Amino acid sequence: MKIAVIAANGKAGQLIVKEAQAAGHDVTAIVRGENRSAATNVITRDIMDITAEDLAGFDAVVDAFGAFTPKTLPLHTRSVAHLGDVLAGSDARLYVVGGAGSMIVDDKGTKLLETPDFPNMFVPLASAQSEQLDYLRTRDDFN
Repeated sequence: MKIAVIAANGKAGQLIVKEAQAAGHDVTAIVRGENRSAATNVITRDIMDITAEDLAGFDAVVDAFGAFTPKTLPLHTRSVAHLGDVLAGSDARLYVVGGAGSMIVDDKGTKLLETPDFPNMFVPLASAQSEQLDYLRTRDDFN
């Protein structure tokens, strides 16, 4: 399988690259700067500058992008919207690394991030990733 890993220099991205390579997949890292992942195939590009041509021919695209500051948290949804636009109509599957905060924990639809024991320090990130998931659920033009 031919796999592209966006944000391959990050914690999750580096681990995903290693695991995919260990499983025998052809892996390409997509990074903003110098590649620090184990991938030998590299595309140097900001996530918001990725084009359909960059992702052509991949069976899977893994979005391991992470933003953690109040100013950058909205990039979770903006970047996945961009990737959806880029992948619309293609056969590639988009996999998005997210957290557990958006998991439904009861029959009332309560998300884990809404429970009293969810750590306050993670609520902003979990909320941003939950919004990203909600956005993804509105799209049906890519896999």
